[in-house]
Amino acid sequence: MSFVTSEKMLLDAQKGGYAVGAFNVENMEMVMAVIAAAEELRAPLMLQTTPSTVKYAGLDLYLANVKTAAERASVPVCMHLDHGDSFELAMRALRVGYSSIMIDGSHSVFEENIAVTKAVADACRPSGIPVEAELGKVGGKEDDLDGGNGGYTDPQEAKEFAERTGIGSLAVAIGTAHGVYKGEPKLDLDRLAEIRKVVSIPLVLHGASGLSEEAVAESIKRGICKVNFATELRIAYTEGVKEFLGQNPDAFDPKKYGKTAMEHVKEIVKLRIRMCGCDGKAV
Repeated sequence: MSFVTSEKMLLDAQKGGYAVGAFNVENMEMVMAVIAAAEELRAPLMLQTTPSTVKYAGLDLYLANVKTAAERASVPVCMHLDHGDSFELAMRALRVGYSSIMIDGSHSVFEENIAVTKAVADACRPSGIPVEAELGKVGGKEDDLDGGNGGYTDPQEAKEFAERTGIGSLAVAIGTAHGVYKGEPKLDLDRLAEIRKVVSIPLVLHGASGLSEEAVAESIKRGICKVNFATELRIAYTEGVKEFLGQNPDAFDPKKYGKTAMEHVKEIVKLRIRMCGCDGKAV
């Protein structure tokens, strides 16, 4: 196994009643930690970068990092553009070689969202690159992404949206939020079940950092096939660095505190892989 698209892994998850864990990465150490966790648990894997992460180092550098690590791995690894915020960025990711692309037009009105999403899906189809889109608006703030208070996905609009755009997967808004939760999120699982009845493609849950195991399990039971995790990986990495430097204040070798940070990330990723039920599903 090595570098693959997201299409088969998401369809397999849909058939198997589990979800693929999708993890946002910020540097080489996080890439290594996430893949190590997936290898240990024999899980299919999606790695993701947001537009603000891409600005930090470039699509090509992140892709080269992930692709090299994927070629060494024995589990399938996909590189996904998370929350692509324009047609132009999506096309840059396609040309560079990302194996899965999200175009997020959820901040636009319905018809504008359809137009930009369809344009990206049509452009990616000849290369066999699957496209994820979002309908409704996942709330909260992360990086340059600000979803405000969010807005729920309407099931009938979701049906029309999927049919008219030709996308491979759909991120739905059912009460989750990006970033750190300030209280207990209340998910509209009945809404999710209604969307599942009328939309046949895999459904995606954003803003899962901080959700309970029960909430994620019930979301998967009602149709979620991909679950995104970002904020808690950043927190784990930072806590690892702080822990090492707190115990070794004179340390100056990045490899030393990077190793501790990777262990923290690896452990949280293993928990989330098990939460998604995709452990042992790498084939």
